[in-house]
Amino acid sequence: MYWLMICRHRTDATDLREQHRDAHRQHVATGGGGLAKVLIGSALTEDDGETPIGNFGVLEAPSREAAQAFAENDPFALAGLVESIEITALASRFQAHRIDPMTR
Repeated sequence: MYWLMICRHRTDATDLREQHRDAHRQHVATGGGGLAKVLIGSALTEDDGETPIGNFGVLEAPSREAAQAFAENDPFALAGLVESIEITALASRFQAHRIDPMTR
């Protein structure tokens, strides 16, 4: 199944984000040790396109629980940067084949 993950970040955590960015990217690259495959994702920003407010990902995972575990075990979340996590199922006809996955 495919899931949209939206993580909202604390607004006062720029240094925390920088400290854990490399570990976050490794988490994405490995799919959290196999919990999920990240098809696409990026930072979320204010309308200025620069001020970070969170991150999103389109995940392939066997269940909501696996997608949630991937999000909760992200170094950003473990460090206390993430304020909220939203996991939403995508339609069964989602055209994932059109995306070059971030997790290899």
